[in-house]
Amino acid sequence: MLDDRAKLLLKALVERYIADGQPVGSRTLSKATGLDLSPATIRNVMSDLEDLGLIASPHTSAGRIPTARGYRLFVDTMLTVRRDALPALESMGGLDTGGQQQKVLSSAAHMLSSLSQFVGVVMAPRRASVFRHIEFLSLSEHRVLVILVSPEGDVQNRIIQTSVIYTQSQLIEAANFLNSHYAGLTMEAVRVRLKSEVEQLRGEIASLMQDALQTPEEDSEPNEVVVAGERNLLSVSEFSNDMGNLRRMFDLFEQKTQIIRLLEVSNQAEGVRIYIGGESQVVPYQELSVVTAPYEVDGQLVGTLGVIGPQRMPYERMIQIVDVTAKLVGNALRQGK
Repeated sequence: MLDDRAKLLLKALVERYIADGQPVGSRTLSKATGLDLSPATIRNVMSDLEDLGLIASPHTSAGRIPTARGYRLFVDTMLTVRRDALPALESMGGLDTGGQQQKVLSSAAHMLSSLSQFVGVVMAPRRASVFRHIEFLSLSEHRVLVILVSPEGDVQNRIIQTSVIYTQSQLIEAANFLNSHYAGLTMEAVRVRLKSEVEQLRGEIASLMQDALQTPEEDSEPNEVVVAGERNLLSVSEFSNDMGNLRRMFDLFEQKTQIIRLLEVSNQAEGVRIYIGGESQVVPYQELSVVTAPYEVDGQLVGTLGVIGPQRMPYERMIQIVDVTAKLVGNALRQGK
């Protein structure tokens, strides 16, 4: 637990470091807080904050910088967001959509990037996977190709890993059962019904069906995340001074898989969420922070969007940008239905 003085000094240190990117010393903190404290007293408090893992001292400076834990305490307990701080954005009234979902998502990603000067990401709404016909084809001992045909005739191919080895006759039997009993339902509806009926099915066949129904959606929808503004990271000193860091960042955006996982985690909660690299496995790189918000259509959460940037980002403004953009995307998608 921090006393009020320590909280005030930590808040001032984080805000000053976010503003100019330089380690903050005791003299700067004294001026920023207006506290009638001696430099020695401030140094003692900073030493305590460092012992708590909230700030750290770079080797090349006598000043301190926030750690991931310090940023977390700052955004959770010290950040005050004014909802009226971005009236110009809300007055825009909508996105450049042309009435098409893909244009809405692309426009939103570029809006997030332009306003934040970091990277904007938007995950497309998931469509319910309704199948008219399903087939299983053995690829190897533990790999099975799942072929799904939608009512519209669209074909999706997914590769699943199975825990046991199935013969082709077993695969045909499983496909016939699904086609006979569940064709026309969404995969989620099938999953729910199988949970109640699985006791009545033969064990191995039921296991295969469950494996197929739990296949990650991203395998069949490679373009479900729109990313814009990756080159903005070139102007962020934390990345531009370390080409290894920058290369990892671009690999992240190129692969998109980890971004999808992050946004899917974010989609499980309401409101704006902040993920700070280094404090958990959610954000893959310690140098990054991510601010996300889900967007909804007709009261249903259908997707997530956000901003990816350095830990040293102006969180208050990022929260405002992400929050308002999520509302704009929801409105645009609802109008385009």
